[in-house]
Amino acid sequence: MDLTLDVEEYKLNIRAAGIIIHNHKILTHKNINKDHYCLPGGRVTIGENSEETVKREIFEELGKPIQVIGYAATIENFFEMQNRKYHEIFFIHQVEFQEEADQKIDITLHNKEGKEYLQYEWLDLERIEQYHLVPECLNQILKDRKFPIHVINDELTGNDFQNGK
Repeated sequence: MDLTLDVEEYKLNIRAAGIIIHNHKILTHKNINKDHYCLPGGRVTIGENSEETVKREIFEELGKPIQVIGYAATIENFFEMQNRKYHEIFFIHQVEFQEEADQKIDITLHNKEGKEYLQYEWLDLERIEQYHLVPECLNQILKDRKFPIHVINDELTGNDFQNGK
């Protein structure tokens, strides 16, 4: 069971994702029907830690085993989507494909679960601010790459917080 709950007027999500960087590019996923990119990952399930979630989700989505090589960020994310308020706790890990051949992939990948609307694209880190990543604070996190970082991204009130700043 995914850790997603309806609490009053909010939906609470616990999510985890991975940062995979090759040749100054980062792997993202994109719903071809939307205008933004996300990091590959998904919802944490009950009894599962965030590292296990990233490994499971990327394997389910791409059919490729990964290893966690570091911790990158926690984002407390508040936003609205489809007239619904969300409170999301988002754990982000630095990961790498386990297989050496997979570490050389630089093409667009397709979802292995049959979700034809999802594709996995490599974005140039040198131009990361030109892409519409969500949550939007990801652009700065990926540009700076000063890990680990804790960010409160509050699109509902406009009040943001980064490591005590």
